[in-house]
Amino acid sequence: MTEGNLPVGKTLREIYDVLLLDLDGTVYRGAQPVPGAREALTGGDDTVLYVTNNASRRPADVALHLRELGFPAEDASVVTSSQSAARLLAEQLPAGTPVLVVGTEALAEEIAAVGLEPVRTADAGPAAVVQGHSPDTGWAMLAEATLAVRSGALWVATNIDSTLPTERGLVLGNGSMVAAVRNATGATPLVAGKPAAPLLEDAIRRGAARRPLVIGDRLDTDIEGADAVGADSLLVLTGVSTVADLLRAPARQRPTYVAGSLTSLDEPAERLRPAADPAWTVTVDGGDLHLAATGDSDDPMQALRAVLDLAWAEPAFGQVVADDARARAVLAAWGVPA
Repeated sequence: MTEGNLPVGKTLREIYDVLLLDLDGTVYRGAQPVPGAREALTGGDDTVLYVTNNASRRPADVALHLRELGFPAEDASVVTSSQSAARLLAEQLPAGTPVLVVGTEALAEEIAAVGLEPVRTADAGPAAVVQGHSPDTGWAMLAEATLAVRSGALWVATNIDSTLPTERGLVLGNGSMVAAVRNATGATPLVAGKPAAPLLEDAIRRGAARRPLVIGDRLDTDIEGADAVGADSLLVLTGVSTVADLLRAPARQRPTYVAGSLTSLDEPAERLRPAADPAWTVTVDGGDLHLAATGDSDDPMQALRAVLDLAWAEPAFGQVVADDARARAVLAAWGVPA
């Protein structure tokens, strides 16, 4: 993690050599780009890798979808949890070993690509189970996984995200399906995707990154994952995690930087770090955090970083209280009750 003072005036693009970007909720929401994301990622010479927990699609299909939405993307710039899960299995199993695949054909192809044999039934005697998101997974497939895991098969989950952001809102993610198998077996899987380290480690190796920046919308996956590999992180408030979540974030889920969107890549990095700010006064009174405007700023993100500086030092605080009209407007913009 970055220590001490940042280079004055340098942007995130200038400080970090590789940007490791989450997809769902950070770059796009289903078939729609997140506002400002496309403009932030086109026209520059950044080294960008798209690092996704979603194992339902082939990297080439993800890259095509990104290009269709106007983002710069090569097939090799997409790093998926299915690839990392396959790598974990290949490191522990001999070539040709049957692996029960709970997920899409894209996941099965990654298993085959590392020399293992993808199968779809526990009757094939799999030595391992790999479980990734598929909208078609139902009781019958989960029953096959349960039988295999209860028989002693090694179990790897591509990720354990409880929810998945879509255009219609949050729906159940792979972690919710993993929880069903865990409940039926009492077993705990190895995890390839964020916040576990394997996926981000693979991305860092692929990008030959010396100073990577992990960027995402989820504290419990992207930011905690960055912490697991010792990388700096940027939370963008365009997806799952909210201001309320951020205010109560445990230490391992506290990002290095906080911004409203990817357009912040062109802002001076020192402005994006949670820190005291002369434009806002934050004090503790009666166990609550009191916010008051003392400068000419009305930027909700600037105020948020000032509040976070004290909120993380006083994690047992009651609530954030607005002491003037501008502070009340900021809390409204955050979606936090005044």
